[in-house]
Amino acid sequence: MSRLRRGFERLLEGLVIGLMAALAGVVLLAIAFRKAGASLVWYDEIAAILLAWLTYYGAALAALKRAHIGFPRIVQSAPPHARTALIAIRALAVIGFFGLVAWAGWRVLGALSGLTLGSLPWLPTQVTQSVIPIGAVLFIIAEGLNAAEARREPTA
Repeated sequence: MSRLRRGFERLLEGLVIGLMAALAGVVLLAIAFRKAGASLVWYDEIAAILLAWLTYYGAALAALKRAHIGFPRIVQSAPPHARTALIAIRALAVIGFFGLVAWAGWRVLGALSGLTLGSLPWLPTQVTQSVIPIGAVLFIIAEGLNAAEARREPTA
């Protein structure tokens, strides 16, 4: 399980670093073009999409590192037998919520069929919005890995 977790963490870290670099590159490119008097028509749309992707994939990484949606003091202060129940309730709530987000995101992708970006008509809107169901599934995987690990911890 730890190899799976490490691989998943590396995947998410690579995505987040790549998205941060891409966003920084797009912003710097837009600044240079604007200073030269030739603003990029697609900059605003692409920067907003990259920021959304960074948010979703970064949230999954934060969840994997247990730095997202948690109440550690409540769990730590509970008696040992109650900790397992609290961890399970939390995991079920988070997985249920993000399952709903993934389902809704998938439905949104269907509604966006045939649409493209205004500034880049060759780029389907479905591609840009795919981050919703994909990010939700990644969050569910992170939560599942955390729940499995928490079950094995002696204090859980």
